[in-house]
Amino acid sequence: MTPQDEAELAGMIRAADGPLAIRGGGTRSPAATRPVLSTAGLSGIVLYQPGALTLVVKAGTSLSEVEAVLAERNQRLAFEPMDHRPVLGTTGEPTIGGAVAVNASGPRRVQAGAARDFLLGAVFIDGAGTRVRNGGRVMKNVTGYDLARLQAGARGTLGVLTELSFKVLPVPERIATLALPCDDPGRAVAALARALGSPYEVTGAGWDGARVLLRIEGFAASVSYRGGELARLIPGLVHVDEDPWPALRDGRSLAGMARDIWRVSLRASHGAILAARLLEAGAAVTLDWGGGLLWAAMAPGADLRAQMADLGGHATRLRGTGPGPALHPDPAAVAALASGLRRQFDPEGRFAPEA
Repeated sequence: MTPQDEAELAGMIRAADGPLAIRGGGTRSPAATRPVLSTAGLSGIVLYQPGALTLVVKAGTSLSEVEAVLAERNQRLAFEPMDHRPVLGTTGEPTIGGAVAVNASGPRRVQAGAARDFLLGAVFIDGAGTRVRNGGRVMKNVTGYDLARLQAGARGTLGVLTELSFKVLPVPERIATLALPCDDPGRAVAALARALGSPYEVTGAGWDGARVLLRIEGFAASVSYRGGELARLIPGLVHVDEDPWPALRDGRSLAGMARDIWRVSLRASHGAILAARLLEAGAAVTLDWGGGLLWAAMAPGADLRAQMADLGGHATRLRGTGPGPALHPDPAAVAALASGLRRQFDPEGRFAPEA
């Protein structure tokens, strides 16, 4: 089912006699066992005001189209959403609605924030087939409950997104990456913490398993100054010409391995501890967000959550089949709250999470 407008979408939801599989570009989803409801027909730029730094776009629009439109005016989505295709081995085109549904947020999250932080408003169709609009098309206009941002990370369980409004940002004059050889996650996270705790406005802080990686952006003179100061703060840092951030963001170094792929968010200091444990167990590991985001490629069936039981955090198995559910089980209080929200927006269970 591929509705071409909101009215048709609402009718399909009302007519459904059971749960639906909501699909954008199909880049993150396994084969569906339910009727598929695609947002591909809900595509296109609705409104773009470069001077106001705002963009309104239909949810089924591909990320590549959105990024191309912004690039024409030297602007960008500052939350740099990841591309799941390399690590999952899928095809299709990532969509802007899918990025919001999973709150996809790249390395710049340490400085700029997550996808939800740039979401100004949203329109969605709930489980009763009712059109809901929240927020708006300009900044500083949200009153009452912020339902738009509630949709970020809800994975389509609260409604089908149809239109999204964003704050966008200019592309900086210069972007520079500095690297430091390092094969120890503890030393890597210590260096990342020093950089992030400095006044030098780091916009990327990761470890690819062999190097500490730091990114700085802004006016050329400022980037040169801050790069020099970071090199003095962390001896051994040097500028590199390559752009390693898309690969780190997308987990590409792990993509070709015949292993289970996990993505873990946790306290940065705990990220260093978990990385060391996993490396000792034979896993391949990278770190982002200063150590707060860990990627791991583990032997099929290995139980990563058992390795982090004393550290807290949240682990998602992106690829593989064992053990436990792919999504990290919520604590009882959070699960009860999430269930209550789903009952309010989807009383008939049209958007119940897929197994």
